Amino acid sequence: MTEEPRGLSPAEQDAWRTFVRLQSKLIGRLSHDLKTECDLSTADYAVLVNLTEAPGGRLRFLDLAGAVEWEKSRMSHHVARMTKRGLVTREPCPEDGRGAFVAATPAGRAAIAAAAPRHARAVRRLFVGPFTPQELNMFSALAKRLLEQLERDSLQDGFVPRRRQSHGLEARADRRQG
Repeated sequence: MTEEPRGLSPAEQDAWRTFVRLQSKLIGRLSHDLKTECDLSTADYAVLVNLTEAPGGRLRFLDLAGAVEWEKSRMSHHVARMTKRGLVTREPCPEDGRGAFVAATPAGRAAIAAAAPRHARAVRRLFVGPFTPQELNMFSALAKRLLEQLERDSLQDGFVPRRRQSHGLEARADRRQG
Protein backbone atom coordinates (compact mmCIF):
# COMPACT_ATOMS: atom_id res chain seq x y z
CA MET A 1 0.00 0.00 0.00
CA THR A 2 1.47 3.35 -0.97
CA GLU A 3 1.33 6.22 1.43
CA GLU A 4 -0.38 9.38 0.30
CA PRO A 5 1.87 12.46 0.22
CA ARG A 6 1.41 14.74 3.24
CA GLY A 7 1.21 18.00 1.36
CA LEU A 8 0.40 19.34 -2.05
CA SER A 9 3.04 19.44 -4.74
CA PRO A 10 4.07 22.93 -5.87
CA ALA A 11 1.87 22.62 -8.97
CA GLU A 12 -1.10 21.34 -6.94
CA GLN A 13 -0.65 24.07 -4.35
CA ASP A 14 -0.41 26.75 -7.05
CA ALA A 15 -3.60 25.51 -8.77
CA TRP A 16 -5.49 25.27 -5.47
CA ARG A 17 -4.42 28.67 -4.15
CA THR A 18 -5.12 30.31 -7.51
CA PHE A 19 -8.61 28.81 -7.53
CA VAL A 20 -9.31 29.93 -3.95
CA ARG A 21 -8.04 33.43 -4.66
CA LEU A 22 -10.05 33.62 -7.90
CA GLN A 23 -13.21 32.47 -6.20
CA SER A 24 -12.78 34.89 -3.32
CA LYS A 25 -12.08 37.89 -5.56
CA LEU A 26 -14.84 37.06 -8.04
CA ILE A 27 -17.49 36.49 -5.39
CA GLY A 28 -16.33 39.60 -3.53
CA ARG A 29 -16.63 41.78 -6.64
CA LEU A 30 -20.02 40.35 -7.60
CA SER A 31 -21.23 40.79 -4.02
CA HIS A 32 -20.05 44.39 -3.95
CA ASP A 33 -21.79 45.15 -7.25
CA LEU A 34 -25.08 43.60 -6.08
CA LYS A 35 -24.98 45.47 -2.79
CA THR A 36 -24.04 48.88 -4.16
CA GLU A 37 -26.19 48.78 -7.31
CA CYS A 38 -29.22 46.85 -6.09
CA ASP A 39 -29.09 46.82 -2.27
CA LEU A 40 -29.16 43.02 -2.32
CA SER A 41 -26.65 40.66 -0.76
CA THR A 42 -25.56 37.59 -2.67
CA ALA A 43 -27.61 35.62 -0.13
CA ASP A 44 -30.71 37.70 -0.94
CA TYR A 45 -30.05 37.14 -4.63
CA ALA A 46 -29.67 33.38 -4.17
CA VAL A 47 -32.95 33.14 -2.28
CA LEU A 48 -34.85 35.32 -4.76
CA VAL A 49 -33.48 33.50 -7.84
CA ASN A 50 -34.64 30.18 -6.45
CA LEU A 51 -38.04 31.49 -5.39
CA THR A 52 -38.83 33.33 -8.60
CA GLU A 53 -37.93 30.29 -10.68
CA ALA A 54 -40.04 27.93 -8.58
CA PRO A 55 -43.63 27.16 -9.55
CA GLY A 56 -45.85 29.77 -7.97
CA GLY A 57 -42.83 31.76 -6.79
CA ARG A 58 -42.49 29.75 -3.61
CA LEU A 59 -40.63 26.78 -2.17
CA ARG A 60 -40.90 24.72 0.96
CA PHE A 61 -38.52 26.12 3.54
CA LEU A 62 -36.24 23.06 3.62
CA ASP A 63 -36.17 22.79 -0.18
CA LEU A 64 -35.04 26.41 -0.36
CA ALA A 65 -32.33 25.75 2.24
CA GLY A 66 -31.17 22.76 0.21
CA ALA A 67 -31.20 24.71 -3.04
CA VAL A 68 -28.76 27.29 -1.68
CA GLU A 69 -26.80 24.73 0.39
CA TRP A 70 -27.53 26.34 3.76
CA GLU A 71 -28.24 24.90 7.15
CA LYS A 72 -31.78 25.28 8.49
CA SER A 73 -30.79 27.87 11.10
CA ARG A 74 -28.99 30.09 8.59
CA MET A 75 -31.99 29.96 6.27
CA SER A 76 -34.34 30.77 9.12
CA HIS A 77 -32.37 33.86 10.14
CA HIS A 78 -31.97 35.04 6.58
CA VAL A 79 -35.65 34.58 5.71
CA ALA A 80 -36.54 36.56 8.86
CA ARG A 81 -34.32 39.44 7.70
CA MET A 82 -35.74 39.34 4.17
CA THR A 83 -39.28 39.24 5.56
CA LYS A 84 -38.60 42.42 7.56
CA ARG A 85 -37.44 44.07 4.33
CA GLY A 86 -40.60 42.94 2.52
CA LEU A 87 -38.81 40.70 -0.01
CA VAL A 88 -40.31 37.36 1.05
CA THR A 89 -43.09 35.96 3.20
CA ARG A 90 -43.49 32.73 5.12
CA GLU A 91 -46.67 30.81 4.44
CA PRO A 92 -48.04 27.79 6.29
CA CYS A 93 -47.94 24.45 4.53
CA PRO A 94 -51.45 22.95 4.50
CA GLU A 95 -50.13 19.38 4.01
CA ASP A 96 -47.68 19.61 6.91
CA GLY A 97 -48.50 21.70 9.94
CA ARG A 98 -44.82 21.95 10.89
CA GLY A 99 -43.64 22.88 7.41
CA ALA A 100 -43.67 26.28 5.77
CA PHE A 101 -43.30 27.83 2.36
CA VAL A 102 -41.18 30.84 1.59
CA ALA A 103 -42.60 33.02 -1.19
CA ALA A 104 -41.25 36.00 -3.08
CA THR A 105 -43.33 39.13 -2.56
CA PRO A 106 -44.03 41.64 -5.33
CA ALA A 107 -41.16 43.71 -3.88
CA GLY A 108 -38.89 40.64 -4.00
CA ARG A 109 -39.87 39.97 -7.61
CA ALA A 110 -39.17 43.60 -8.51
CA ALA A 111 -35.80 43.48 -6.74
CA ILE A 112 -34.63 40.38 -8.63
CA ALA A 113 -35.98 41.73 -11.93
CA ALA A 114 -33.95 44.91 -11.44
CA ALA A 115 -30.83 43.09 -10.22
CA ALA A 116 -30.64 40.26 -12.77
CA PRO A 117 -29.58 42.31 -15.83
CA ARG A 118 -26.99 44.20 -13.79
CA HIS A 119 -25.68 40.96 -12.36
CA ALA A 120 -25.51 39.43 -15.84
CA ARG A 121 -23.46 42.40 -17.07
CA ALA A 122 -21.08 42.04 -14.13
CA VAL A 123 -20.71 38.29 -14.72
CA ARG A 124 -19.98 38.92 -18.39
CA ARG A 125 -17.42 41.62 -17.54
CA LEU A 126 -15.66 39.81 -14.71
CA PHE A 127 -15.97 36.16 -15.68
CA VAL A 128 -17.04 35.57 -19.28
CA GLY A 129 -15.18 38.43 -20.95
CA PRO A 130 -11.59 37.30 -20.39
CA PHE A 131 -12.27 33.91 -22.06
CA THR A 132 -12.56 32.95 -25.69
CA PRO A 133 -15.68 30.85 -26.40
CA GLN A 134 -13.49 27.73 -26.53
CA GLU A 135 -11.83 28.56 -23.20
CA LEU A 136 -15.22 29.19 -21.61
CA ASN A 137 -16.43 25.80 -22.84
CA MET A 138 -13.29 24.15 -21.43
CA PHE A 139 -13.69 25.93 -18.10
CA SER A 140 -17.31 24.79 -17.93
CA ALA A 141 -16.36 21.20 -18.75
CA LEU A 142 -13.65 21.15 -16.08
CA ALA A 143 -15.94 22.69 -13.46
CA LYS A 144 -18.66 20.13 -14.27
CA ARG A 145 -16.11 17.33 -13.86
CA LEU A 146 -15.23 18.65 -10.41
CA LEU A 147 -18.89 18.98 -9.45
CA GLU A 148 -19.61 15.41 -10.57
CA GLN A 149 -16.65 14.17 -8.52
CA LEU A 150 -17.87 16.07 -5.46
CA GLU A 151 -21.30 14.51 -5.86
CA ARG A 152 -19.82 11.00 -6.20
CA ASP A 153 -17.60 11.56 -3.15
CA SER A 154 -20.57 12.80 -1.16
CA LEU A 155 -22.49 9.63 -1.91
CA GLN A 156 -19.51 7.40 -1.08
CA ASP A 157 -18.90 9.26 2.19
CA GLY A 158 -22.52 8.85 3.23
CA PHE A 159 -23.16 12.57 2.84
CA VAL A 160 -26.62 13.16 1.48
CA PRO A 161 -26.30 15.93 -1.10
CA ARG A 162 -29.00 18.53 -1.11
CA ARG A 163 -31.27 18.71 -4.08
CA ARG A 164 -29.43 20.40 -6.93
CA GLN A 165 -31.03 23.60 -8.06
CA SER A 166 -29.48 26.95 -8.72
CA HIS A 167 -27.12 28.80 -6.47
CA GLY A 168 -27.03 32.52 -6.06
CA LEU A 169 -24.20 33.41 -8.35
CA GLU A 170 -25.16 30.92 -11.04
CA ALA A 171 -28.12 33.20 -11.49
CA ARG A 172 -30.36 31.44 -13.91
CA ALA A 173 -32.50 34.56 -13.68
CA ASP A 174 -29.72 36.34 -15.56
CA ARG A 175 -30.39 34.21 -18.63
CA ARG A 176 -34.01 35.32 -18.63
CA GLN A 177 -32.92 38.93 -18.45
CA GLY A 178 -30.34 38.93 -21.16
